[in-house]
Amino acid sequence: MSETGTQSEAGTADGPRGDAIRGEALGSAPVPLSVLDLVTVGSGSTASRSLATSVELSRLAERRGYHRHWVAEHHSMPGVASSSPAVILAHLAAHTRRIRLGSGGVMLPNHAPLVIAEQFGTLEALAPGRIDLGLGRAPGTDGATAAALRRTDTLHEGADDFPEQLAELTRFLDDDFPDGHRYARIHAVPGPVQGPKGRPPVWLLGSSGFSARLAGLLGLPFAFAHHFSARNTIPALDLYRQSFRPSAVLDAPYTLIGVGALAADDEREAYRQVLTGALSMLRLRTGRPGLIPTPEEAEAYGFSPVEREFADDWLANVVYGTPDAVREGLDELRKRTGADELMLTANVHGGEARLRSYELVADAYGMPRLA
Repeated sequence: MSETGTQSEAGTADGPRGDAIRGEALGSAPVPLSVLDLVTVGSGSTASRSLATSVELSRLAERRGYHRHWVAEHHSMPGVASSSPAVILAHLAAHTRRIRLGSGGVMLPNHAPLVIAEQFGTLEALAPGRIDLGLGRAPGTDGATAAALRRTDTLHEGADDFPEQLAELTRFLDDDFPDGHRYARIHAVPGPVQGPKGRPPVWLLGSSGFSARLAGLLGLPFAFAHHFSARNTIPALDLYRQSFRPSAVLDAPYTLIGVGALAADDEREAYRQVLTGALSMLRLRTGRPGLIPTPEEAEAYGFSPVEREFADDWLANVVYGTPDAVREGLDELRKRTGADELMLTANVHGGEARLRSYELVADAYGMPRLA
């Protein structure tokens, strides 16, 4: 049996529930629930305030039994303050005790594998047994910014070379380059060269079939970005499961999907909040990125017919409304996709609305209040 072949006991006061990958469903939730955080910055707010909200969110998620809290790498987006996941995760680790923390994800082609191994080795040393390393192959930004990050204009090479980069990163994490390899005498520190220790489990992230198939072939857990690529969700999950080969990491497939979700005390307020995210995405997709607009600004915006169609299509894949409606929507999505874990993201204007949503969802499922 692999290390993730069975569910573990409930956990301890100082460690995460579940094992290194699988979590524990609490209350009436059908699967473990988790948090995806873009550290969104709303109009009239600041990055400092948004980062403080992320700390509050991590504490709330830990207290209400959410399994993990991931932050995602994005660049050159005024409404998103998560350009440096490792830095944010170190801060969250200092303010939590149990919840798993990780990247959803780090964009591997933007960085040297050794640098990522060092950063996440450091995080593992700071929060042993609580760190996840989620990896993506997209730039997390536009082409010009990606070129600035990578100091090259040949951006296609990063995606094409992803399997090779992943293999190199894994060897740095395990400190097991073979004799004669040019990196055999190079060690990621903190890391195994200092003595036996755990290391973060690697996840592959994707919004299409490429990473789904690669994760399956390597026997790694797979996280799919349903929240912005909903039409590809089931095909990608099917491809992952069909491609899966048991490994030392997993003996069976394990899937997580990111879900746009917002619960509020009434349906009207939920719509007002999610409309801010829809308008923000519209502006981003049309080359006008900015801070997340206020609900008042979003309601007053004059959507053209084409823009209204985009917003409606976007909101069709967001689960929002009253707590009961959100619970029903999440249950239906889980049943339709067969996902093993749901990671909720609420990219709306206000921090208070986001915090309230995660509390209401936990209440809707009867999740306990942990010490």
